[in-house]
Amino acid sequence: MRFRLAAVVVVFLAALLPAAKAQEPVIPQLWDAKERLSKPDLSALPRLRFLTTTDFPPFNFLDGQGRLSGFHVDLARAICARLELADKCQIQAVPWDELQGALELGEGEAIIAGLAATAETRAAYAFSRPYLQFPARFAVQKSRAPSEPVQDSLRGRPVGVVAGSAHERMLRDYFGAVTVVPLPDEDALQAELKAGRIDAAFGDGMRLSFWLADAASEKCCRFAGGPLIAPEYLGTGLAIATRAGDALLPAALDYALQDIAAKGTFAELYLRYFPVGFY
Repeated sequence: MRFRLAAVVVVFLAALLPAAKAQEPVIPQLWDAKERLSKPDLSALPRLRFLTTTDFPPFNFLDGQGRLSGFHVDLARAICARLELADKCQIQAVPWDELQGALELGEGEAIIAGLAATAETRAAYAFSRPYLQFPARFAVQKSRAPSEPVQDSLRGRPVGVVAGSAHERMLRDYFGAVTVVPLPDEDALQAELKAGRIDAAFGDGMRLSFWLADAASEKCCRFAGGPLIAPEYLGTGLAIATRAGDALLPAALDYALQDIAAKGTFAELYLRYFPVGFY
């Protein structure tokens, strides 16, 4: 029954994602193509200042010339262009623990810094809709990759996961027939997979994608099976935060984000900053 539940998650996600040829990256699609959002009137907005940080590569960081760069920076610029606010748009970096205070003091209008929309953060901010979700993924050695569907091939096999994580709970609930191998951290998880002491690693798709692309993996491994979206375990994803009670700006951000996705701009940014896609 648990394997059937996991298969339902995979099938549901596949229905939301565009068909892709083998080896071609799949772009996350979080917007209903049939939905049409209205563009709010922002003529009274004197400026649109995005607040971010410099310590969350490849989302936001300082490049070799000390310039603020990253996925979030380019996404903010694309939003400003779509809202026709390029001349009023600014992006500035502050330390993570000063983001909320800077927003409340009026030093910015929005936070785009990898902030997840949770019950706790929704009490402090208004949010756009999520612009990126992080799926769970299986990673396996290329030389001994299981056949598809992965959930059948891994029955009774050792699958590593970080102990005490949401991914461990998800693995036990959805894939109860595997032999769960709890490991202390992501470094241990990657090392066990690389050494072949586990048949698969289960964890955050984004972080696994960084490792797969890094020289440290020695190109040992790849993803297997499909991406698994499970908000009840992994949250609803990243969103842009504005001041609590603000209704106009989140609606404008939603309009821009949907249009950016529809016109392919989001796909370009995703491919630029995530060369090993986690979808």
